[in-house]
Amino acid sequence: MVIPILILSSIFIIIAFCVTENNAKYLLSGYNTMSEEEQQNFDIQSYISFFRKFHLVLGISLLIISLLLYYYVDSDWCGIFLGAYPILAYTFFIWKGNQFSKEKNTKQNIKTYIAMGIMLLLFAFIAYEFKSSLNDNEISIVNNTITINGSYGTDINLNDVKSIALSDELPKITSKINGFALETVKKGYFSTNKGEKIKLLINSKKSPFIVITSTDNKRIFYTSKNRSSVEIYKMLTNKIKK
Repeated sequence: MVIPILILSSIFIIIAFCVTENNAKYLLSGYNTMSEEEQQNFDIQSYISFFRKFHLVLGISLLIISLLLYYYVDSDWCGIFLGAYPILAYTFFIWKGNQFSKEKNTKQNIKTYIAMGIMLLLFAFIAYEFKSSLNDNEISIVNNTITINGSYGTDINLNDVKSIALSDELPKITSKINGFALETVKKGYFSTNKGEKIKLLINSKKSPFIVITSTDNKRIFYTSKNRSSVEIYKMLTNKIKK
């Protein structure tokens, strides 16, 4: 998690110095599509100063707050902050940037409000996804079926279960195929260093992990946030034996 924090913070700080008044007509999105008349009515000098300060503050504050959250609060909350904070910051950036036009018009204001609306909708979507994915996946056996509810949950017919075991560690994950991943929560489909596609429903990194292997040798790794894996393993194996 520390490496992504350093990379993202560095990107924002570098961006602060990439755009200048001289190259704005080539590099600055929005400004480079304005007509010559619109550019003349835009206070580019003041905007570049704001642009630089904004990205410097964003990069430095992202670095400091993320590291504080990671080391002193919770690594998962650090991941959430890392994803959500820049979106809210850029919503403010879009609103503030509209104020540098010397001659505002209805069309320009509408574009600004649409852009801000899109950013806020994106923030709401990400917040919802985070909330859903952080909820515990509860597991049970109902009507001869293992049911794991919640985000990326699944149903497994007992006839399709080859084995249920406990493992002290997860396979080495090399990439995410389709899923959600924070420091301690990982849900969805991932690739291992052996080229195997596995499903993770990891609500806690506390071992052991429950491994459900299907008859076609597909594996699901599961842990609960609220219950011990040993307790769940005994519940599953006892019900299967009956």
